[in-house]
Amino acid sequence: MDVAKLDQRDLLLFDLDGTLVDSAYDLYRAMNLSLERLQLPTVTEQQVRVWIGKGTSLFCESTLKYLKGEIDPVLHQQLLDTFLEIYNADPCVDTRPFDGILEFLEWGIQNHKKLICVTNKPEQPARKILEVLKMDHYFVDVIGGDRFEVRKPHPKPLLYCVEHYQSNVEKTLMIGDSSNDVEAARRAEVDCVVVSYGYNHGEDIRLCQPQQVVDNLTELLV
Repeated sequence: MDVAKLDQRDLLLFDLDGTLVDSAYDLYRAMNLSLERLQLPTVTEQQVRVWIGKGTSLFCESTLKYLKGEIDPVLHQQLLDTFLEIYNADPCVDTRPFDGILEFLEWGIQNHKKLICVTNKPEQPARKILEVLKMDHYFVDVIGGDRFEVRKPHPKPLLYCVEHYQSNVEKTLMIGDSSNDVEAARRAEVDCVVVSYGYNHGEDIRLCQPQQVVDNLTELLV
């Protein structure tokens, strides 16, 4: 079933972490450096892959819940501030685009689609990653999780793109990797395709009944 219908779309919205790029190792590295600075035990990369995707505050919350069994608001704020300082300084050491991504983005540009990155990651590191990987020129905008007072799964970031870039929901497609993306798209009444390889909080992405799942975005170009 071809939900993508790329020939009918003019606006393509992409999640970042777990969809466009594999950034888990850098998030893991920055989190452990932050924990060490606060004299807390470190965590594993596998744990980090389960906790990421809902924004930095919730990532710090999940980490502390695992380490302490509860969330101390003061410690949470300390960890959040420390993590953002360390991660934002260098968010792209080992982060790489997933297979097929550059080919798909190239196709989008050549076919005059507007491409926007809509992520729950703060805007500064999101833009820096795309810049370092020389992917920034593909996107007309990068909407970070701190652009509005709400983030995915709230539909506002998606609906903003539709309105601001003078499209409509029928001509818009969301491409993501997690239940946040599926839910945001559902609430915005935008069609959504998800990749099978991303970070979905440790759960099979098929459990949230996405409209279409692909292993590689180039499958949509056939």
